[in-house]
Amino acid sequence: MIRAVFDTNVYISAFITPGGKAEEAYLLTVEKKIELYTSIPILTETAGKLKEKFLWSDEQITATIKHIGTVSTVVKPKNRITVLIDEPDNRILECAEHSKADFLVTGDRHLLDLKKYGQTRIIKLAEFLGKIR
Repeated sequence: MIRAVFDTNVYISAFITPGGKAEEAYLLTVEKKIELYTSIPILTETAGKLKEKFLWSDEQITATIKHIGTVSTVVKPKNRITVLIDEPDNRILECAEHSKADFLVTGDRHLLDLKKYGQTRIIKLAEFLGKIR
């Protein structure tokens, strides 16, 4: 089974844009067609953005984070990575490395520019869906 890590932007798009590509990718994890991995820093950043940028209530955020936690495997990476300037991006790389992910799915240019980190290919959402379909 394909192992994937989603960047926070994928989670946010999945929950604020019903019927979009991000929701389609997320539903693949709900249907157990891919193995999704995440970490506390990724969930914390997702919650923060939903609160600050989209003004979600604490109840909505808690329910969403719990749902992500039930359909994914939450890992605690041991290695600290400092490859990129943006610290949250490093946390995502740590999760991908720790979980031995096949794909890191993101829209973040800094991550996409790496193309690969260890055994993990870093790709855009549309390309990921193309590979899964």
